[in-house]
Amino acid sequence: MTERRRVSRPLLAGILAAAAAMGVAYAYGPGARAEQVEQAAAAARTQLSARAGDARAVARPATPRSPAAGSGATMAEPASTASCTTSARYAKRQLRGIWIATVHNLDWPSRAGLTPAQQRAEYVKLLDLAAKRRFNAVFLQVRPASDALYSSSLEPWSQYLTGTAGKNPGWDPLPFLIQEAHKRGMEFHAWFNPYRAGDTTDLSKLPANHPARLHPNWVVKHEGKLYYNPGLPQVRDWVTKVVKDVTRRYDVDGIHFDDYFYPYPGQGTQFADSAAFKTYGKGMKLADWRRDNVNKLIAQVSKAVHTEKPYVKFGVSPFGIWRNKSEVSSGSNTKGMSAYSSIYADAKAWIKARSVDYLIPQIYWPRGYAIADYNVLVPWWANAVKGTGVDLYIGQALYQVGTKTIPAWAKPDELPSHLAVNQKYPEVKGDVFFNASQLRTNPLSVMDRLVKEYYTRPALLPLIKGMSTKAPAAPSGLKHNGRTLAWAAQSGARSYGIYRVDSAGTCATADGRNLIAVVPATHAPSYAGKVAGTYYVTTLDRLGNESLPTRLAIR
Repeated sequence: MTERRRVSRPLLAGILAAAAAMGVAYAYGPGARAEQVEQAAAAARTQLSARAGDARAVARPATPRSPAAGSGATMAEPASTASCTTSARYAKRQLRGIWIATVHNLDWPSRAGLTPAQQRAEYVKLLDLAAKRRFNAVFLQVRPASDALYSSSLEPWSQYLTGTAGKNPGWDPLPFLIQEAHKRGMEFHAWFNPYRAGDTTDLSKLPANHPARLHPNWVVKHEGKLYYNPGLPQVRDWVTKVVKDVTRRYDVDGIHFDDYFYPYPGQGTQFADSAAFKTYGKGMKLADWRRDNVNKLIAQVSKAVHTEKPYVKFGVSPFGIWRNKSEVSSGSNTKGMSAYSSIYADAKAWIKARSVDYLIPQIYWPRGYAIADYNVLVPWWANAVKGTGVDLYIGQALYQVGTKTIPAWAKPDELPSHLAVNQKYPEVKGDVFFNASQLRTNPLSVMDRLVKEYYTRPALLPLIKGMSTKAPAAPSGLKHNGRTLAWAAQSGARSYGIYRVDSAGTCATADGRNLIAVVPATHAPSYAGKVAGTYYVTTLDRLGNESLPTRLAIR
């Protein structure tokens, strides 16, 4: 334990000093937010009763087909769009995501014990808000603490559905949650916390079938909570099994881990994993061994997900600071907590190993903030992923808008300005906002500003390098009846892109400014196009691969 002491004491002193200055913004991501902030929210309820996208979108080549039938519709010929003038401000491909936390009923369901009908109604209303804001991805927490918001033979039902851990809510929410996202043209990423096992150290309070009760040697009691021991191969195998089970049985688009690995520094208590370290450390330093344990889990889960379904994406939302420059020359010019040293999360190792498809660093601080400057961290992360094939989206602190933790958050233009910063870096392909409750409250009218200034058009999802690039068939039978465009449904379609220009041209579908709608394939293949112009319709598969366009002029 001397290595742990050597690393932790000076680090903890720096962390505590930073925490005092940074307030609640210091270390809380999706997982931590749900644990720390929600407690205040629960008390209040009791008292009351991230250049986004691909700016050089290139149409994917496809074999030319015969002209489409109906009212002069034609198949646009393949053409290079590399020289097309496009706008970073109106990126054609851009991930726009929202984290929906379930732990402690932070976002959904709003409280435990709602009927299935009430739970469905709340979720639909939340997704309708996201769709209205032109979001295209949801990251919903399906496993807050070794529990399940879905039907599982491996782990007990979550208490956040019924109020009682292990109690069957009378329905399996996950198929509905996924289907409703898809109905609105959104990807669904199932969000897991890998190591949190319980909010109590009393195993007897957990359901009888809880893995921690069945395998008490897997867990570490730490500062009032239970954690699975990342140093045990059995734990890594279990987490992988749980993730693989969801990947296999449900139509998810992505598997997502939050920023919780080893516990965040709290009261300075030693994490009691010395026995596992003695057994599996093999001469490594404790800190290196812990990082290696996390790296192994990430690699193992990534392999399992892609083996089960090659089209399912896997990504992590790490804490916003990898390492500070004071620790290592390749670190960022920041002074906050280091994920590398504090929670043993080495995001650069995951990038190098290509064991993640995307990263969403939680850059939860404003521009100009000395301890952790947004203007410093975005280019650092952009450089970290440059040329690697790992997509970069920025985790945005929507929950901070209008608060007094840092003066900048009281300014309504702070969060929108982050998207302007992103546009300077082509590696940044979108943003994910924490948390979904602020979609409802719209603090400082920030969501209105985001839509007005940055989300004026819909956006296609970014393409993940290394995944299938086979383009689907172009729409056929395109016609116009005076009010509505309609076409034949295409096999394998997730949605259809609708573009409009005043006159035909080879760059029509390269420019996001021309994208006027994304029609989910769950809807009738049609669009109410009344304005004269040239329309292009494309087929999009679940990965965002786009067909050649079918063109139709309306006069």
